[in-house]
Amino acid sequence: VQLVESGGGLVQAGGSLRLSCATSGISFDDYAIGWFRQAPGKEREGVSCIGGSDGSTYYTDSVKGRFTISSDNAKKTLYLQMNSLKPEDTASYYCAALLGVDAYCSGFGWPYWGEGTLVTVSS
Repeated sequence: VQLVESGGGLVQAGGSLRLSCATSGISFDDYAIGWFRQAPGKEREGVSCIGGSDGSTYYTDSVKGRFTISSDNAKKTLYLQMNSLKPEDTASYYCAALLGVDAYCSGFGWPYWGEGTLVTVSS
């Protein structure tokens, strides 16, 4: 299994970025996949996840209405469209995958992780 993130960068507050996660070795039908982030000195946070079998989505409260998760099964790619970015969104963003279900996008026990991409939002 390989997960490779891209799309991070420096953006001003109010701007947008789209993160991509190219995957191999997993089936989007069987795996929960999602985006997590970790800012310096803070715990890892589940940002948004898509369930495998039912396609249900989860968003942490702080990004609802601003971020949109989507997937392209043909391209085996996961996306995170981030709009109205805020300085508090600054973090390293990681793509991860789990065979099964994690209704709360906790990330605990998820075995497959990418290396991450850095998002910096300036005020």
